[in-house]
Amino acid sequence: MLIANQLKNKSRAEYLLYMWQVEGIIRLYGCDIDRLEKDYLSQFKVDEKTAAEMRQWYADLCEMMRSEGKMESGHLQINNNVIIGLEDLNAQLLESEKFPYYRQMYYRVLPYVVELRAKSAQLEGKTINATGTKTSEFTQLFDFLYGIMLLRLQKKEISPETKQAADNVSALLGQLSDYWNKDKAGDLQFD
Repeated sequence: MLIANQLKNKSRAEYLLYMWQVEGIIRLYGCDIDRLEKDYLSQFKVDEKTAAEMRQWYADLCEMMRSEGKMESGHLQINNNVIIGLEDLNAQLLESEKFPYYRQMYYRVLPYVVELRAKSAQLEGKTINATGTKTSEFTQLFDFLYGIMLLRLQKKEISPETKQAADNVSALLGQLSDYWNKDKAGDLQFD
C-alpha cells in the first residue's frame, strides 16, 4: 500500500508492475486476509494506524479479486484500467506531430510486440486472453517486463538481446508514464 501510493502518481508503469506483484502475493495467500496479515503484513514495522490501513487495503484487494474471479490468474479491472489509460495516451501521442521522439521510441519497441505475440501464440496457441479479447500491445509489454523482473528475482540469466529489449520497453513505458503525469497536470498539449 505504501509503495503503491508513492508510485501511483509518480510512474504509472512502475505502479502497474507493483500492483501485479501485489496480486501475486495475494494469490500466494489464497486471497485470505487473515493469512496475509499474519504471515506477510506483520513483517512491516509500521504504526497501528498504518497497519490498519494496510490491512484494509489488502482486504479490499482480496475482495475485488474474489468478486472479479481473479483469484488464480488475470488482473484486476483497476489495473487493466491503468493499461487502458496508457494505451489511450499512447494513441494521442502517436497521432500528434509534437512528439517525434516518442514516436521513434514506440516504433523501436514495435518489433518486440510482434515477436512477443508470435511467442505467445506458439506457447498458448492463441493471442486471445481469458476474457476472449485480443491481448493489447501494452499488456504484452508489461507481461514481458514482469517476466524479466521475475527472472531477476530468481537470479536467472537474461540474454543480452532480452536485456536490450527490456531496456527499450522500459524507456518507452517510462516516457509514457512521464507524459501521463504531464497530461494529468494539464501540462501536455497535443495540438
